[in-house]
Amino acid sequence: MPVLPGAEPFRHDGGEIGVLLCHGFTGSPQSMRPWAEYLAGRGLTVSLPLLPGHGTRWEDMQVTGWQDWYAEVDRALRELTARCEKVFVCGLSMGGALALRLAAKHGDAVSGLVLVNPVNKVHGAAARVLPVVRHLVPATKGLTSDIKKQGVLETGYAKVPLHAAYSLAVFLRMLDGELPQVTQPLLLLHSAVDHVVSPADSARILARVSSVDTTEVVLEDSYHVATLDNDAERIFERSAAFVERLASGARGAGPGDPGDREGTAPVG
Repeated sequence: MPVLPGAEPFRHDGGEIGVLLCHGFTGSPQSMRPWAEYLAGRGLTVSLPLLPGHGTRWEDMQVTGWQDWYAEVDRALRELTARCEKVFVCGLSMGGALALRLAAKHGDAVSGLVLVNPVNKVHGAAARVLPVVRHLVPATKGLTSDIKKQGVLETGYAKVPLHAAYSLAVFLRMLDGELPQVTQPLLLLHSAVDHVVSPADSARILARVSSVDTTEVVLEDSYHVATLDNDAERIFERSAAFVERLASGARGAGPGDPGDREGTAPVG
């Protein structure tokens, strides 16, 4: 099945520091491509895979589940760790959840995490009805293009395949129990207004992980797909500074800005 224009995976071979970027549920690498190119321009080795079932037709995603999506980012991480001295993982939305599991499972192989509007839970009625309704209705309205910036669209599906949505809910429940295993430095950026993921999800993640070095940044001028929104450059610059600080072995959280809330001890 042909890949949607712009949804292709991205790879750049740079220096000995690697970055893996993980896109979101029903989205594609297009939502992360400007970020990936920015990091590549800083001389980093960058991998941005296309998750199975994504970037083609929503029907293709209906026959995939969290094990498939996680296996792909796990494979990409192993490729980077075989080549690079240090590897960092970045994720948007569900990509943030995948990044957290990589950190929990791979330990020191992941040197740090950058999460943008990470999802932690399927909330409300959807969580209650998904186990049944997925057998009755194949899909519901899509989640893509929650972007404040005018004229910008996200390449993704207009429908959410409900079998895949149920698998995501199962994955998130499992991951929540694994969050205390996450000890890596963490930069978490979340939008003040997000119509897809609740701000409670970021708070829950920060409360559950065991990371000592944590920085929370509130994005005031973007919605869910902040990597394509008004705060995109801020995300790119902060993530590059985070990677460069940790790659050099410098101590401390580095220069911040008024939207930061920094932690120096385990939260929760």
